[in-house]
Amino acid sequence: MLTVSAPAKINLVLEVIGKRDDGYHDIRSLMHTVDLYDTLSFELAEDVIYFECTDIGLQTADNLVIQAAKAMLQVSGYKIGARIYLDKKIPSSFGLGGGSSDAAATLVALNELWEVKLKTADLIQLAATLGSDVPFFIHKGMALVKGRGEIVIPLPCLPQNWFVLLVPPLPQMPAKTKHLYSLLTEQQITKGEHVSEAMEHWSKTGQLDMSLLFNVFDSLASSAFPNLDENRHHFMQAGAANIHLAGSGPALFAPIGSKSRANTLCRRLCDQGFSAFSVSTTVD
Repeated sequence: MLTVSAPAKINLVLEVIGKRDDGYHDIRSLMHTVDLYDTLSFELAEDVIYFECTDIGLQTADNLVIQAAKAMLQVSGYKIGARIYLDKKIPSSFGLGGGSSDAAATLVALNELWEVKLKTADLIQLAATLGSDVPFFIHKGMALVKGRGEIVIPLPCLPQNWFVLLVPPLPQMPAKTKHLYSLLTEQQITKGEHVSEAMEHWSKTGQLDMSLLFNVFDSLASSAFPNLDENRHHFMQAGAANIHLAGSGPALFAPIGSKSRANTLCRRLCDQGFSAFSVSTTVD
């Protein structure tokens, strides 16, 4: 059996710089994995892909884990199978990249288990066919992400930084990301200046100035997610500041100065009935 971990991510900076001819949008983003993980286990099987998940609602044929396995089968040309078990810990459809991370982990694991021997560049190309965030998770750690997500430039990981994630009790929105992009106006389109400023500070100091965190969707979150402002208010009352949308949301995150403070804030939110996580940047 082969067991691998699939981390969540946060977009430290996320800009949209324009719409592409293919209907997607070009982005600039600084992304970093954090130590909130799904766990996937893989075993060889004959001819068939078996998939089981602790979240029954995700145990469907269109799950990205199954799509990734099928993509790897097609590339390899093998007649082989696998039993895949997903222990789901990352909240689904909240902007934390769990599904994309699971897909990337599946590609990497089956590349080893089936001895396909694809190189990293080939895995990234295959990952791009599955979703915009999947290529990033082939590398993990910290990266500058461009294009629609398929251009990944690995960067040295940040020193350990602590964050608190708040997963608000909001209903899932069908086609959430597409809806958010449809709300963008010329006022939200930037030229990459937020990423450039953050990277300039990082290159000089080895740290990221948390005052430079930015998410293009922050200004749209209130209209896109009813009652999100109320959850943001509770987050602030509990002691968070500099709160941002995680990816396309509706999860929120805030940088916290230390592990002890992050744990205290997280416990405070959990005691109030919220789903919250104390996490730090990974060094993968």
